[in-house]
Amino acid sequence: MGRLDDRVAVITGAGRGIGRATAVRFAQEGAAVAVNDVDQDPAEETARMVKEAGGEAFVSVDNTVEQEEANRLMAAAAERFGKIDVVVNNAGITRDRMFHTLDEDTWDLVLSVNLQTAYHTTRAAVPYLRDAAKKEMAEGGRPAYHRKITFTTSSAALTGNSGQANYTAAKGAIIGLTRTLARELGPFHINVNAVAPGFIETRLTRAKREGEDVGIPEQIRQMALMLIALGYYGQPEDVAGVHLFLASPDSDYVSGAVIPVTGGQLGA
Repeated sequence: MGRLDDRVAVITGAGRGIGRATAVRFAQEGAAVAVNDVDQDPAEETARMVKEAGGEAFVSVDNTVEQEEANRLMAAAAERFGKIDVVVNNAGITRDRMFHTLDEDTWDLVLSVNLQTAYHTTRAAVPYLRDAAKKEMAEGGRPAYHRKITFTTSSAALTGNSGQANYTAAKGAIIGLTRTLARELGPFHINVNAVAPGFIETRLTRAKREGEDVGIPEQIRQMALMLIALGYYGQPEDVAGVHLFLASPDSDYVSGAVIPVTGGQLGA
């Protein structure tokens, strides 16, 4: 028996990193997974890994920066699997700049990919979650089980981080969205929580190469390591395990929470 047997999960940003690890972990626990990513090849690879882990999967390359495409994602997932139980809002990017050099296009890009995707994806998903719960309440007095929405925010949103005004603004807004939706959707037994990773080894935190927008200078990486009490960088699987907890019945009385996954990072 898996903790997500008979559950259907939609995961954005699932082509790599935390999203991929979460998709595979969910499949290992019995979930069917809608793998969403704007990059087709990585998404297909994740879907293959989901199937190898024993789960059902299909791939969506809908860009949930657009509401219409988020709607299409949810409609396709519901048509394929018959329902939606869990939504993991994980899509995100960084484009680091010191604030005095942060142009409006870079600001808008990071807010769109981190915040607008979360808004559009959740807005598209809520009718499927809420309407199913309302039907069960009308028939039996209460929802049959808890449905789950989780967000990937960041510990940087809790502390601030030089060079990431755009990223921390977006991720901080997600924390506020998490807590408000937990209140609004609680009566329907829809739990809403967030995971706040610290320094996790992904393509966004790899050593930055000259001319690249993605990555972190090696000296900053080493400084970050000195602040981690456990003494090593986190892995995507470390975050996936917390998303699994929040998606599973183990967390049915947890809502409105923001859980840091930082290895005891000082100041987080």
